[in-house]
Amino acid sequence: MAAPVQQPPQSSGGKRKGKAQYVQAKRARRCDGGGPRQLEPGLQGILITCNMNERKCVEEAYSLLNEYGDDMYGPEKFTDKDQQPSGSEGEDDDMEAALKKEVGDIKASTEMKLRRFQSVESGANNVVFIRTLGIEPEKLVHHILQDMYKTKKKKTRVILRMLPISGTCKAFLEDMKKYAETFLEPWFKAPNKGTFQIVYKSRNNSHMNREEVIKELAGIVGSLNSENKVDLTNPQYTVVVEIIKAVCCLSVVTDYMLFRKYNLQEVVKSAKDPSQLNPKQPAQAGNGKEAKLESGDKSNQNDPAEGKNNQQVVSENNEELGHTKPRSETKMVSEGGANPELESQVTEGSEPNENDLS
Repeated sequence: MAAPVQQPPQSSGGKRKGKAQYVQAKRARRCDGGGPRQLEPGLQGILITCNMNERKCVEEAYSLLNEYGDDMYGPEKFTDKDQQPSGSEGEDDDMEAALKKEVGDIKASTEMKLRRFQSVESGANNVVFIRTLGIEPEKLVHHILQDMYKTKKKKTRVILRMLPISGTCKAFLEDMKKYAETFLEPWFKAPNKGTFQIVYKSRNNSHMNREEVIKELAGIVGSLNSENKVDLTNPQYTVVVEIIKAVCCLSVVTDYMLFRKYNLQEVVKSAKDPSQLNPKQPAQAGNGKEAKLESGDKSNQNDPAEGKNNQQVVSENNEELGHTKPRSETKMVSEGGANPELESQVTEGSEPNENDLS
């Protein structure tokens, strides 16, 4: 009797194969809504960092975005597929017209299945990406932060930062340069101008060079209008560069320092002095590097920490840390000796999650 009992496990190879096929089919069905399931070039949305609880983060994000989205754009409307206009039946006689009609119906049906906000896989831990449709991410996020800044009402528990992403492209230098030349025009091309800073963060990516990216983007901003000037204290615009794996997320935001680097936990805290725009900088969750450099700044070159994760480097001209010094501060030393161009290094993971966690 033992042989018959063991026989089914003996042929379980077919069962395992069938299970794998079932999982694949299940994943395929999840994509039937027509929307992307992971972060990829060509998307717009909102990048959200959280504190170790991504599922709760997505729930809070949906609640918050729907609340303010309805306030700005009205309630989200849905149309049943059966209510879709079918067009003239006379066109069915024309094969070409019938084919175009069918393609149009499929496309319209797919668009109706897409929600205003849809969570997609970001490709990094503690990072959630909410794809937006028919929404201007930078205006919506600014509206949320502005309201929370005025009311001081805390509306989230696990969401830390909420950054609008107005455009995405492949995370290769040539692709980024080509994309940024057009992307940055609305803010910086003459006659438009303004003061700016560049904030760079990289996650799960080892082939991009931080200093090279910042130098190229700053050069593009300067070429669009020579009157664009760098201001690392309180810039009019902040160019946000978030790289996750092979995708580069770009946005240009305002009131970045006023809204505490778009940190929802910090923006609701009362400040004695409105000019105190920068809280102390603690550890940042996850792996990555962040830097703010002015156009043409040579600092951070030959950075020995380039190959290390979990570090944040700020140029010596950056006054962002002017009000409160970080708890963990050491001199940046290059492999060949001291580097006078770099003033401080804040090592991530040295402090609890308090302020600007990403």
